[in-house]
Amino acid sequence: MKIAVLSGAGISAESGIATFRGADGLWEGHRIEEVASPEGWAANPDLVLDFYNQRRKQALEVEPNAAHYGIAALEQHHEVTVITQNVDNLHERAGSTNIIHLHGELFKSRSTVDESLVYEMDHWELKKGDLCEKGSQLRPHIVWFGEMVPMIEPSVEVIMQADVVIVVGTSMVVYPAAGLVDYARPDAPIYVVNPEVPNFEFRPAMVHYVQKRATEGVKEVVELLVS
Repeated sequence: MKIAVLSGAGISAESGIATFRGADGLWEGHRIEEVASPEGWAANPDLVLDFYNQRRKQALEVEPNAAHYGIAALEQHHEVTVITQNVDNLHERAGSTNIIHLHGELFKSRSTVDESLVYEMDHWELKKGDLCEKGSQLRPHIVWFGEMVPMIEPSVEVIMQADVVIVVGTSMVVYPAAGLVDYARPDAPIYVVNPEVPNFEFRPAMVHYVQKRATEGVKEVVELLVS
């Protein structure tokens, strides 16, 4: 059976990674445009580098939780693809092997002149003067606001082919990710794991709401799918 998992900030929050967009719309005290846009990068690259350095530092201090491990364990029984809006590497560390990062990856950097030049990072700090092989400054390998989301089309393919879709830890309000569930097959059940019923509409007959935190709700859905 093919299973597609759509994961968001709520799954990593239980590991201690802050969902760094606050109720006031600020990210760690910064406007989104300052730290997550091409314009912000052009205006103040030092601020942007430091912002993501702090995110990496935090990510190294936390561990995957039961929800990450539960999703990884599903691979022993089914063909699982994780489509995550998260930029951390907790799904990988838990053992999931087939992961699409919609919004980029925290532990990768890329060239500012050739976006095909992407580099793994084994440390938390990316500094001014860290250059790609073509001699240009490296930037975080993150999809910023206003940039194309190159992995959206492969994600649509995965959703269209899935026999089951699991939505966990996301309110599904950020596009284009929020539109992915619209591509699910009419006969594919959708399990939504979230303490609150998200404010978006599905085909009601095929949706099962599991109103629990990620760690509890994923366990319940995994047991159901394995049995």
